[in-house]
Amino acid sequence: MAEHVVIIGSGPAGWSAAIYASRANLQPLLYEGAITEENRVQGTLPLGQLALTTEVENFAGFPAGQLAGFLNSALSQDRLQMLPPIDEAPHAVTGPELMELMRQQAVNFGTRVVTDDVVEVDLGQRPFQVKTREGETVATHTLIVATGARANYLGLPSEDKFKNRGVSACAVCDGALPRFRNRPLVVVGGGDSAVEEATYLTKYASVVHLVHRRDELRASQIMRQRALDNPKIDIVWNHVVDEVLGNDADGVTAVRVRNVHDDTTRELPCSGMFLSIGHTPNTQFLQGQLAMTGKGYIRWTTPFRTYTSVEGVFAAGDVADDYYRQAITSAGTGCMAALDAERYLAAQGL
Repeated sequence: MAEHVVIIGSGPAGWSAAIYASRANLQPLLYEGAITEENRVQGTLPLGQLALTTEVENFAGFPAGQLAGFLNSALSQDRLQMLPPIDEAPHAVTGPELMELMRQQAVNFGTRVVTDDVVEVDLGQRPFQVKTREGETVATHTLIVATGARANYLGLPSEDKFKNRGVSACAVCDGALPRFRNRPLVVVGGGDSAVEEATYLTKYASVVHLVHRRDELRASQIMRQRALDNPKIDIVWNHVVDEVLGNDADGVTAVRVRNVHDDTTRELPCSGMFLSIGHTPNTQFLQGQLAMTGKGYIRWTTPFRTYTSVEGVFAAGDVADDYYRQAITSAGTGCMAALDAERYLAAQGL
């Protein structure tokens, strides 16, 4: 018997879709991903990108406060064991805590969760066919793709070592954290996003070193000028990052950069490095069965709807959004996708 709704992905979009679908009595089945070394390296472990961040200060409804008691009462004991030690002092909710709360809320309403990767789908037959890494095949009348997009990193061992201890791929998520305030920061990249990130960080940093491998920014003319005119942005032309420096106590303390022309190196003291060299949407398992944008994101085919190029398949979150990329916008589109799926099923008499 075919499922009413299968959801692929376990970030804010996936869990929000699951909550709405569960409350609509659609009995959704959600694949949260597998716990594998490959997924760890790619940044695609269960609970999504938000689980890789520290404090989340900008998700509505979660002001900083005495959260320990709430978390201990809201989460099941087996899920509490998955979290880092919960801070007993007042604090903003952390990424892992917020994601566990979303997961628990979906489970409370009846969402069935499978800890496995979807490796293949067949959208050419109905019901759709969904195949997992462990060899299970499930049929479903609707599919919600909420697999997100992983940030591109440089691939340096030192970069991986200091993730969440000064290395970040989201200035809006992390830039206001105390560790970055009134201190030098580094942004890597040369496009519009890099300039936007650098400009945003100037609100908190003492100076932002924008490291770019060429002698001209790839950003649009207006964004280039914005970077050049900002007295707190120092553009480090013709350099690449060789190594992230730091220690266990302080996290990131500097970045060593190398001149691409003469291979000379120097250190830029800083408390953080922000990568802005693009994202890769997690769509490989679709094998081109859905229409994509020029950047490889799933294309929404109707304004203000989560419809894709295949009727009955909906996309939510960062897998279809290369512009906002925020937890709260992902959660919103997850809600939309569940409502779109519910209405589709009703129209089909399913």
